[in-house]
Amino acid sequence: MHPRRALLRRLAGAETPRLPPWTADDFSDRCTRCGDCVRTCPEQVLRLGDGGFPQLDLTHAGCSLCGACADSCDAGLFDRAQPAFPWRARIGERCLALAGIHCRACEDSCEARAIRFRPQLGGPPLPQLDSLACTGCGACLAPCPSQAIQLSEEMTADA
Repeated sequence: MHPRRALLRRLAGAETPRLPPWTADDFSDRCTRCGDCVRTCPEQVLRLGDGGFPQLDLTHAGCSLCGACADSCDAGLFDRAQPAFPWRARIGERCLALAGIHCRACEDSCEARAIRFRPQLGGPPLPQLDSLACTGCGACLAPCPSQAIQLSEEMTADA
């Protein structure tokens, strides 16, 4: 994202758009805005955003890290040697299991098995997040009924 645009978004209180997987901060400086990565994304989690640049939208689904976006990019902006995303999931206080309600929606949607539930006497199992196993794909976000999961660029300890 261009520095001025990023500054204006921060001043307006808008969330900074998330970049596609395996891309760097200079992505918007080098992206041709052809839209090939958006068209080839089978999960449809990439969309054209501000200025016609691709951005990640995890409101309905997570990224499967299939690589279709990277394969379609003629500009060579995707570097699969680096981690796909700089963020990891973080389970917040609004988690239903922490309130004594049986819910394991996030565990069911986590293909990497980064979210597990440990048994607890006298209550529902509690979530435990392995931040090293978490890919940052966001598959756990949409199914969470209480929107207790956030993606944070800070490496978090197990929740």
